[in-house]
Amino acid sequence: MKIGIVGSGKIVYTCLNALSQIPNISINGICVRPTSLSKGEELSRDYNIERVYTDYNQFLQDPNIEQIYIALPNHLHATYTEQALLAGKDVICEKPFTVNYAQLQKLVNLAKQQNRFLFEAITSIHTPMFAQLRTELAHIGDIKILQANYSQFSSRYNDYLQGNIHYAFDPHAAGGALYDINLYNVYNVCALFGRPEQVYYHYSKGHNGIDTSGVLCLHYPTFIAVCIGAKDTNSESHFTIQGTFGTLKIADAPNECRTLVLTRDGQCQTWSNHGQNNRMVYEFEVFQEIIEQQDYTRCHQLLDLALTVADTLERARIQAGISFPHD
Repeated sequence: MKIGIVGSGKIVYTCLNALSQIPNISINGICVRPTSLSKGEELSRDYNIERVYTDYNQFLQDPNIEQIYIALPNHLHATYTEQALLAGKDVICEKPFTVNYAQLQKLVNLAKQQNRFLFEAITSIHTPMFAQLRTELAHIGDIKILQANYSQFSSRYNDYLQGNIHYAFDPHAAGGALYDINLYNVYNVCALFGRPEQVYYHYSKGHNGIDTSGVLCLHYPTFIAVCIGAKDTNSESHFTIQGTFGTLKIADAPNECRTLVLTRDGQCQTWSNHGQNNRMVYEFEVFQEIIEQQDYTRCHQLLDLALTVADTLERARIQAGISFPHD
């Protein structure tokens, strides 16, 4: 893979660290805002990136870049992804893919028309422990309840309370807890069980109408999944599935999925991931494999899941009365 990076936020540092650990991946360019040029040049030096751009159109014309990784504020994802696909590039876009279902469907159709690969950069479903979770599901009987909690006090929350609103808490940028932290819970549930029949979202409303935390109920034919996501409090995170014979629990943050515990008949069995420290390594290894094998079927399966998640999030927003200007 010959990757170009768009953005210079915190997630870019994590991504660059992950990419540096994967063979046969080169980072051939980075595109940043003119005001972030010094940061782009620093990243270029630290990660041996050959070219730094401040013009996105010039960046897209670079023949040495074949895949684009987009790590921009949520509301910019659709536009930048569309331009990259039209320029003949494969795209890996940070979550959430888009601010609504219609935007994502348009991008999926365009990627198929252009015969390009398109991925959402979601970590959890590509980890070894999530694969183990799938395998162990058959051992806990009929699913009755699912509980998931990903709560992490945001470093930007105090600024938000003082009126200094970062993208993460800005409805104009499609911010909020549901589209950020709770998205991982939703992704995990939909990856395992598909599209929920009904969705209900109850949330704590911030001073600008954004959800700073919330509880999402996903109704399936035989069980309910309760997904909690909070940016205004801390809590131990977990992803727990209760069946008639036992319980499966991811005993850490749902985006990390490092430890899995099966409890049945009074006995516990634990699996721990002692592999990569950087959670993003696994997803990029999957994307690399799909591209190298030209496996459009597998890519399209991931896109179908992404569409299911986008649909679920939007239904929750509409039910709760949360609107984004970019809708």
